[in-house]
Amino acid sequence: MGDAHTDETKRFIVAGMPMYNEEETIGTVVTMALKYVDAVICIDDGSSDSSARIAEKCGAIVIRHRVNRGYGGALKSLFLKAKEINADALVVLDSDGQHETSDIPKLLEPIMSGQADFTIGSRFINGGGGTDMPAYRRLGIKVITAASNLSSDLGIKDTQSGFRAFSRSAIERLRFDAEGMELSLEMLEDAHEKNLTIQEVPTIIRYDVPKGSNFTAVSHGFTVLSWALLSLSQKKPLLVLGIPGLGLLAAGAAMGLNLAQGVTGQIDNYIGTGLSAVWIGVLGLSLMATGLVLQSARGFLKHLLVKEFGLD
Repeated sequence: MGDAHTDETKRFIVAGMPMYNEEETIGTVVTMALKYVDAVICIDDGSSDSSARIAEKCGAIVIRHRVNRGYGGALKSLFLKAKEINADALVVLDSDGQHETSDIPKLLEPIMSGQADFTIGSRFINGGGGTDMPAYRRLGIKVITAASNLSSDLGIKDTQSGFRAFSRSAIERLRFDAEGMELSLEMLEDAHEKNLTIQEVPTIIRYDVPKGSNFTAVSHGFTVLSWALLSLSQKKPLLVLGIPGLGLLAAGAAMGLNLAQGVTGQIDNYIGTGLSAVWIGVLGLSLMATGLVLQSARGFLKHLLVKEFGLD
């Protein structure tokens, strides 16, 4: 192995990658990654091509899924194997060549020095970027990241980067349930709850490699965004329900005032609009009240857990 560690701190470093029909790129990625790590694990997630055979020929350990389980399912198998072979650190990257294997030492450096348990190859901090990143993808990542940061207060700039590294502690302690791309957010929240240190490292990610269809990317984006909004609604119900509720209340009030200013002798003409204004206002008040009650209940439950069990 080349640059992942020094002789004084000899550690067993593993690179892992989910793999699904990547026979055109997997050989190169495995060969290049082995310059920086001691072993490469490929999770063949139900491929129908020669990806698994090529990866093995190039020196990778291959774990086969009989059916496609998705990104989350692949990472579950990867973490289990990394624990089984006692990896001191694990780097996760894509098998399609999007991530520069030469950046592996940069992701590992905070792990090796003990500064972080979990590092993310970020496109959105100084020194990072994406070559020819499509505008829709950039916007989608920004929206998902904003929603995620509202719920977790992590302040991560690139929550959707799949280029990540983990310490032994993170490998052993992280738990996740999602099988799809929403795992990227679930993993961050679990790390935050377990007080694992997360650090972003600037990396360049390529977009000139063959990828799935735009429809697939958009559908993944909606799935991840839905998960982020659901998580946000559970953690900050007053924010999620209160702001729309306030908007509806204001809209109802504005409709009512506008109606009152235009009232003439033909009062019957305004009944429909007046009722709409009332219902919109009541709905807004209901959302605000529900958000307040849920937020109070969450705060009480958290206080109770801290008091009785020392849980935060």
